[in-house]
Amino acid sequence: MGKIKQFVNYEDFGAVGDGETDDMAAICSAHAYANEHGLPVKTKADATYYIGPKALTAVIETDVDWGTTRFTIDDTMVENHKLPCFQVKSVHLSQEVTIPSLTRDQKQLDLGLEADHYVMVTNTKVKRFIRYGLNQNNGTSQTDCFIVNKDGSIASPIDWDYEEITKAEAWPIDQAVLTVSGGIFTTIANRGESKYDYYSRGIDITRSNTVVDGTVHYVAGEVGHGSPYRGFLNAMRCAYVTFQNCFVSGHKIYKTIGNAGEPVSMGSYDLHANSVVDFKLVNCRMNNITDSTRWGVIASNFCKNIRVEGCVISRLDAHMGVSGTYTVKDSFIGWMGVKAIGRGLLTLENVTSYGNSLVELRRDYGSTWEGDVVIRNCTWIPSGGAVGALELFGMKNNGLHDFGYVCYMPRNVEIVNLHVDDSVAPEGGEGLYLFADPGCRVDAPYPYVPCEKVVCRNLSTASGRELKVCRDTALFTRTEVVVGG
Repeated sequence: MGKIKQFVNYEDFGAVGDGETDDMAAICSAHAYANEHGLPVKTKADATYYIGPKALTAVIETDVDWGTTRFTIDDTMVENHKLPCFQVKSVHLSQEVTIPSLTRDQKQLDLGLEADHYVMVTNTKVKRFIRYGLNQNNGTSQTDCFIVNKDGSIASPIDWDYEEITKAEAWPIDQAVLTVSGGIFTTIANRGESKYDYYSRGIDITRSNTVVDGTVHYVAGEVGHGSPYRGFLNAMRCAYVTFQNCFVSGHKIYKTIGNAGEPVSMGSYDLHANSVVDFKLVNCRMNNITDSTRWGVIASNFCKNIRVEGCVISRLDAHMGVSGTYTVKDSFIGWMGVKAIGRGLLTLENVTSYGNSLVELRRDYGSTWEGDVVIRNCTWIPSGGAVGALELFGMKNNGLHDFGYVCYMPRNVEIVNLHVDDSVAPEGGEGLYLFADPGCRVDAPYPYVPCEKVVCRNLSTASGRELKVCRDTALFTRTEVVVGG
């Protein structure tokens, strides 16, 4: 290579950048060299790099500035659709650690670590999130991710009691922030069979303290069938990850047969977070957030502390749970709304939502939120408001299914300055309710624990409807309801 430069570009390793030549091998070599020498990568502003079918992943361990460079990712025929095109990876290796047991919300764990670590524990002998409905399953192994500081303090909540831990791993947390900025990516969509076989040809982030800033992603070439996408930007098994100033795209909705033998719509995402502690989505946007032909843009699982701020996106979904804090602020949320299960504090502040409910507590996981909900200065424009009842909290739990945990309605709900634009709802409709009817008997074998207190001040509606608690009031006889001006 000769003299080491201040940064690495792809052309140094044979990339052409004409949008036709497959440049993936050169891209991989460039990042490998940058990693070895601790150099950033900076690309040509006017280049278009074509990424073809080869089973190659470019490993990123240094800062990257893609600027206005374009990339075409061709998924019409690939060697391995499970491999990401890029992986942002820590230079530190994980280690297995010995943790005999844990208790929920434990505050201290002395592992003798010399630095702060991200820790993941699993007990394969206990199943949680035993899904109900058309995509029913037998649950997932009990899992937690959390931060253990070098002094042994635990900086994020532990959700479960662990009498036994079958596996525990710890990853050192990188102290410096790695930034990946820019890049205009277009994925030519796959033409696979419409079944649950997720494509992962995007950017995986498995390094703590990573920021993705200003990346743009488009989807082209969708046809009448295809396999779903796990996400173009995927954060997994790490902490302190921020996606900011990014533009993302909704994917076409395809149908398949679910586990119950009935047709279901497949979720296909552009953003995804799995087992991330402190995940932030800041000033991220997409077009057409009320287009119901495109699936909601983000899903998360097993995360701790999610913050969404200044975003315009079609959906937020804490799928298999979030704990700690789940905050949505100064944002517009489209037709699929805010979906959640988990525990802790859920806050919506200065949010405009177009969902069927203002907050939907996912019925396939028991509609559980063990904690409090605060809604301030929000506007709800119900997408399903033309028919049926309007329900601020969508929920369903008949008490007959074991989800692997006790299910809770929100313990305390505070609503201040909420406007419901129900102008499209017909006169004489079923009305406006705080809670959907969960359909649960008081004597059900797996009871749905009711809400303790609701405080609602300054709620207005375009139609003049008054807020009622629920169509079935039997579960709310001990719920304190305070409604004021």
